[in-house]
Amino acid sequence: MAAGETQLYAKVSSKARGRGASSALESLLASGFPAHTALKALAATGRKTAEEASDWLCCHSNDPSLDDPIPQEYALFLCPTGTMLENLQEFWKESKRQCAKNRAHEVFPHVTLCDFFTCEDQKVECLYEALKRAGDSVVGSFPATVPLALHSSVSYLGYFLADQPADVLREFATMFATEAAVLADCTVKPCTKQLHLTLAHKFYPHHQRTLEQLARALHPDPCCQWAAALYSRDMRFVHYQTLKALFQYKPQNADELTLNPGEYIFVDPTQQEEASEGWVIGISQRTGCRGFLPENYTERVSESDTWVKHRTYTFSLAADLSTRKDSEASSRNGTSHPPQTPRSASSVQALQATILRRSVLVARHGERVDQVFGKSWLQQCSSPDGKYYRPDLNFPCSLPRRKNGLKDFENDPPLSSCGIFQARLAGEALLDSGVRITSVFASPALRCVQTAKHILEELRLEQRMKIRVEPGIFEWTKWEGGKIIPSVMTLAELREANFNVDPDYRPAFPLSSLTPAESYNEYVARCSLSVKRILSTCCQDVGVILIVSHGSALDSCTRPLLGLPPRDSGDFAQLVRKELPECPGVGLRLPAFLTMK
Repeated sequence: MAAGETQLYAKVSSKARGRGASSALESLLASGFPAHTALKALAATGRKTAEEASDWLCCHSNDPSLDDPIPQEYALFLCPTGTMLENLQEFWKESKRQCAKNRAHEVFPHVTLCDFFTCEDQKVECLYEALKRAGDSVVGSFPATVPLALHSSVSYLGYFLADQPADVLREFATMFATEAAVLADCTVKPCTKQLHLTLAHKFYPHHQRTLEQLARALHPDPCCQWAAALYSRDMRFVHYQTLKALFQYKPQNADELTLNPGEYIFVDPTQQEEASEGWVIGISQRTGCRGFLPENYTERVSESDTWVKHRTYTFSLAADLSTRKDSEASSRNGTSHPPQTPRSASSVQALQATILRRSVLVARHGERVDQVFGKSWLQQCSSPDGKYYRPDLNFPCSLPRRKNGLKDFENDPPLSSCGIFQARLAGEALLDSGVRITSVFASPALRCVQTAKHILEELRLEQRMKIRVEPGIFEWTKWEGGKIIPSVMTLAELREANFNVDPDYRPAFPLSSLTPAESYNEYVARCSLSVKRILSTCCQDVGVILIVSHGSALDSCTRPLLGLPPRDSGDFAQLVRKELPECPGVGLRLPAFLTMK
């Protein structure tokens, strides 16, 4: 940092001490930390304690941006507390599970009062005073109830605040902006439009009805206690992706980051040219250092999870004016809020009974190698001594060991390299959408078991969730073209090849019961029986049941669940053979996704 800037910080610090600056700052200065870095640490930690700010400075000792005079951005939100907050958080969780992630999930439940603005580190204390003054100016007129009206459109679902409390809150926001300008020299833009609490935004139109049903089950309490909360964020990483470390990682090279479970990493998706597959370049929020890290040690989270809560002003409905004061509570977690009242067990049970559903996700396997290289694919990859080699990059790197060697793959081909890539993309898409898989069933065909394995790997569930091999959802045997059922890998062979299959699962339709060249009616009856048995097997599971099967299953396994009769066999063949791509959902066509009561 330049000498002139250091002197400026020293002068500001001196003036602050003259006004009675926080003891936290005094403690940091007495410990020998420079004024500008001490102020930065306090702003980054919400000015909670000197110990927390000191720890932040120690962690950032190698932060190349430590001396840069980059201020934090601040915003003022109105946040619900108590039972209403918990019910809204339950809605957040369930709407994400049933209808995938939408824009509302990126931030905790709130009403925006003032958009983000910057404030210099040495003037943050003045923002706290501005919040207190603005709150005290309107607390006497704050209404006893805040009625909320549900509003819905094709891309938005949320509550609109009633006019009278909205007017008081807009006055409060305007007063805060005025006080912040005078005390902290900040340019703050208060919200002057319709005040609202967003429940869902930018969602798929076909999810609107489900989201509305979930919202109507909330029954918001008009007597909820509300609190105005001042949050901050690091303005440098607003447009970055945010990752959260799941596991500890110790660097193997000097250019790698240390990871501790729970810490956040900021990743710029446009600056990943140097990263090899499976790795990303990121900046640690904990240390400010930049380096490589294994992506599969992390999960994608919202940037708001890294926001810091500084101060709150609670509009108490029961206490008189003499007991009102700004709360000194602060938090490192953006989803943490003011003190909550115990949740009513009966209201939660009623909410859960209304919103909990089981869902079925039916996916087709990825691209199979014989569809690319033809029926002679085995001859193309067999050496003279009968061993496998890779003649083309779209051939798999290796093949699992089978009883009769390569011959067993003739009618049970594996995925191509592209098919493996499709399966991984499908798993990545499910992970990004927040879909919660609770059980997995796969056809015994190798390509289906492989697809299920790679999807689970991307969901980071491959070790915890076993694949249940179900012969009842195998392909229509008439299309197999032989007089016998194709030989498939046994459970022992699959386990030897590192497929995490369930050896204790009892199939709905045993492999020995499959008949060659079965009729269409026999086939659809088999699928109907099997998928209904699968549902009964998972009757206690609340989440998504994943079924990985063949193109025909997207129709034959879903129509029974919808109460629809089988298609005409001619229409069925036309649909499957000409209209259904491999592994739908990977930039092609989404798989059948059914919500079952």
